[in-house]
Amino acid sequence: MNKYFKQAIRGITHNKSRTFLTTLGIMIGIGTVVLVLSAGEGFKSYINSQVEMFGSNTLSIETVIPASTKQRNANANTSNNIQNNAGTNAVPITTLKNKDIEDIKSIPNVKNAYGAVLSQQIVSYGNISKNTFIFGANASRFDIDKGVIASGRPYTEEENRGLGQVAVLGSTVATDLFGNIDPIGKLIRVGNYNLEVIGVYEPRGGLGTTDDDQIFIPITTLQKKYLGIDYLFYGIVELYDGNKAETTALDVTDMVRRNHSITDPSKDDFSVKTQAQNLETFNTILSAVTFLLIAIALISLVVGGVGVMNIMYVVVTERIGEIGLKKALGARNKDILFEFLIEAVLLTLIGGIVGILGGALFAYAVAKIAQSFNFAWSFIVPLYGIILSLSMSMIIGVVFGVFPARNASKLNPIEALNKE
Repeated sequence: MNKYFKQAIRGITHNKSRTFLTTLGIMIGIGTVVLVLSAGEGFKSYINSQVEMFGSNTLSIETVIPASTKQRNANANTSNNIQNNAGTNAVPITTLKNKDIEDIKSIPNVKNAYGAVLSQQIVSYGNISKNTFIFGANASRFDIDKGVIASGRPYTEEENRGLGQVAVLGSTVATDLFGNIDPIGKLIRVGNYNLEVIGVYEPRGGLGTTDDDQIFIPITTLQKKYLGIDYLFYGIVELYDGNKAETTALDVTDMVRRNHSITDPSKDDFSVKTQAQNLETFNTILSAVTFLLIAIALISLVVGGVGVMNIMYVVVTERIGEIGLKKALGARNKDILFEFLIEAVLLTLIGGIVGILGGALFAYAVAKIAQSFNFAWSFIVPLYGIILSLSMSMIIGVVFGVFPARNASKLNPIEALNKE
C-alpha cells in the first residue's frame, strides 16, 4: 500500500498548477461547508447570549391570530380572493392588556412581569435627528432585563403611572445624538414631545433592532401620548424556578384565557413560550437554513468532483505507456486501480484540507467583524464539521476517481504500449 501512495504523490506533484486547479472546486465547496457550520455555531452563541439577557427563567407572551380565524380566512380565501385574507391578517390583535400582566404576577412561580409596545419616531437633539425605535415598558423591565445602565438611572413605576416624559437611551442613540456630550438631564425631541434623558445603557450589541439603537420610555407614555392604544404587543414573565417553566406556562395560559373569556384553545389570541421553546424554534430554522446552504455547497463539490474525474482521465491518457510497461512487468489490474484511485482521493483530500483551513479563516474573519459590532459571536469550528468535510472529500475522490482508475486498470499492456 505504501508504494501506491508514493506513486500517487509523485503523480500529484508532477504538475502542481494542474493539481491546484483540479482541487479548486473541492476547496471552495469544503470551505463553504466549514464556513456555514462555523457561522451557524457563532450565530447560536449570539442567540444564547441574547437569551441570557433575560435569563433562562423567563416566558414570553405574544399576540397571535387565533387558529380558528386563520382557518376561516383560509376558507374565505379559497372561495373569494387572496386580498381578502391579507387584509384580515393585517388587523392587529388588541386583546393583550396591562391587566393580563398584573394578574399573571399573582401566579405562585411568577417573580415579575412586564408588557411592551414598540413605535418608530423621529428623534432629535439640536440639529441632529434620526428615525429610531421607541420601546415602551413598565419599570419592571429594568428588574428583569440584564442590561446595565452605564450612567443615570432607570425610570420608576411612579413615572410610568404618571405618563412621565423621561427616556433611557441605547448606547448607539446616545452617541449619534450627543457624541461625547453627557446626555443626562438633556431634553430630546421624540415625535411631538420633549423627553428628559435620565439614563444611558452600556453597549450590548445585536442584530436588527437592537437595544443599542432604541429609546426606552414608560409604557403608558408611549401608549397614551404617542400611539393612542391600551393594548400590548407582547409580555415577558420572570420565574422564581426556571425548572417549572413548562407548568408555569400552562398556568399563565389558563390565566389569560380566563381574562379573555376563551374556552376553545383554537381561539387563543396569544401564545406563551418558554425560552427552551424559543431556542428550539430558532434551532429548527437555523438547521433548515444550514442544510440549504450545505446543499448549495454540495453542488460546488460535485462540479469539483467532475473536474477531478476529467483530469484523471487526462492523466491516464498521458501515462498510458507507463501503465502498459507496468502491466508488462507484472503489475496486476488492482495495482493500477489502487494507484490511480489513491491519487484521486489524495487530490480531493488535499483540496478538503485546504478548504477546511480557508473556511476556518473566513469564519474567523466573520467572528471578528461581528465582535467589532459588539455581537457576542464566538469563533467555533465544530469537530463534526471537520470530520464531515474530510469524509466528503474522500467520498468525492472515490466516487469520481474510480471510473478513470478502473479504465486504467483494464488497459491491455500491448495496446497501451502501442498507443504510446
